[in-house]
Amino acid sequence: MTNIRTNVLIYTEDIHAHGDPSHRAAYPISLHDGIASAFPEDRYNVRAAEFGNIRESITPDTLAETDVLFWWGHDHHADVPDDISKLIITEVQKGMGFVGLHSAHLSKPLTGLLGSSGTLSWRMSDKERIWTTAPFHPISQGIPEYFDLNDEEVYAEPFDIPTPEDTVFIGWFGGGEVFRAGVTYRRGYGKVFYFQPGHESFPTFYNPTIQQILRNAADWAKPTLRRNGLHCPNVKPM
Repeated sequence: MTNIRTNVLIYTEDIHAHGDPSHRAAYPISLHDGIASAFPEDRYNVRAAEFGNIRESITPDTLAETDVLFWWGHDHHADVPDDISKLIITEVQKGMGFVGLHSAHLSKPLTGLLGSSGTLSWRMSDKERIWTTAPFHPISQGIPEYFDLNDEEVYAEPFDIPTPEDTVFIGWFGGGEVFRAGVTYRRGYGKVFYFQPGHESFPTFYNPTIQQILRNAADWAKPTLRRNGLHCPNVKPM
């Protein structure tokens, strides 16, 4: 039987251009490399997109060939072209999977898909304990009851998002804050997962448990049905 690999497109920003030594210490090669390292080549075909080449790397053709788009953004949310965000939203509605990572809570594609501001409270930084609150969900398979991250940016409620289909993970921080750290939605024919950990100053994406969650998310979000287009036909009476 032929092994069909899942096509994953990972969008990131070039964090090393910011000149912060903590970014390069956490991700010596690139943030993309940290996220992509979760996906073995025998099961996933991984491609890269960055803000600097967004018009070349995110097109109707590339999205049509993408099963799941992972989106990590931070400083350039407002600079992402509106037409590209609309293109992504439409492709999700047609069946492509979308995974928003960390600061993607403010990204145009995710806020457009959810219809909310994505605002929250935050501070830097603290220990985080992530609890599995939906052990039945495909994204939580192989994940323990809870696991700890020694350092992560604190995100805290209230989190302005619609009521999730499932809250798969909840994060608790050393300062007492709690946060819906992993939530799922369906939009049209597509699946959406938002996952909170992943600040650029900490090597979170090299954590084996985090990597298992990313793989599970890709496997869950990939299309089960994909539409060539969305339309409202004028039908005859049955």
